[in-house]
Amino acid sequence: MPKTSAYILFHTDACHLCEQAQALICALNIDFVLQDICDDEQLAQRYGVRIPVLLREADGAELGWPFDSEQLQQFTGV
Repeated sequence: MPKTSAYILFHTDACHLCEQAQALICALNIDFVLQDICDDEQLAQRYGVRIPVLLREADGAELGWPFDSEQLQQFTGV
């Protein structure tokens, strides 16, 4: 059974901004899954120049980079 989460972080490998975003999310203990946009052509087209982007699955809201801990807390309610 695949892991489900309330949040998806769209990223790609070797993206230093994505690594920074992931570190912020982990520091706040937010449950999320990683989705590499290179695995899906539609995602690559949608997010290619915007990653990292955190998607809230409940309502489809997106938090685009750059964001800091305070903005992340407001977005997630943590």
